[in-house]
Amino acid sequence: MRILLLLAHPLEESFAGSVAETVRRKLVANGHTVDLLDLYREDFDPRLTPSERARFFEPSYDPSEAEPFVSRLKAADGLVLVFPQWWFNFPAILKGFFDRVFAPGVAYENDPAGGRIQPRLDNIHLFWAFTTTGSPWWIVHLYMGNPVKRLLKRAITAFCAKGLDFKLVNLYDIDRSSEAKRKAHIARVEKLVDRI
Repeated sequence: MRILLLLAHPLEESFAGSVAETVRRKLVANGHTVDLLDLYREDFDPRLTPSERARFFEPSYDPSEAEPFVSRLKAADGLVLVFPQWWFNFPAILKGFFDRVFAPGVAYENDPAGGRIQPRLDNIHLFWAFTTTGSPWWIVHLYMGNPVKRLLKRAITAFCAKGLDFKLVNLYDIDRSSEAKRKAHIARVEKLVDRI
């Protein structure tokens, strides 16, 4: 399987970077092809341009302003995201990736009659996310309603692809986590990725 592994963290020595490297190493060891897309290191511009937004509802949207990222998404069989949750949401650079790359004609098709959009990411069969959050489990789930999972599962994947293998794995309370807890999480990531 060809996996687009997307990392969204500004610090090279971050825990997210360690998780991404663990995922990459395990996937390669299991015979998968991995395209590591580190949004910060590749200087991805998350800003949707005025011309991109102005064309969103044109019959044949041209996604060329977001190349080569669009081509890399289209070439993948699976997408694995690694990112921290900040303010119970995506880092801005990752949100910009969805805005610019998950575009009409790429991830979905607008219904000319104004109805529900039609999924276009037929090539993506796996969509996993490994995240961290500074909040404990109960705040994320009970108080906030797990907004990142809802956005990924009910919005982005549901509107862009069908029949996906979806998984969200989170390390909660990262700011107060011990070295042992982080190592246990890395071991959990390795076991999960072994199933791909």
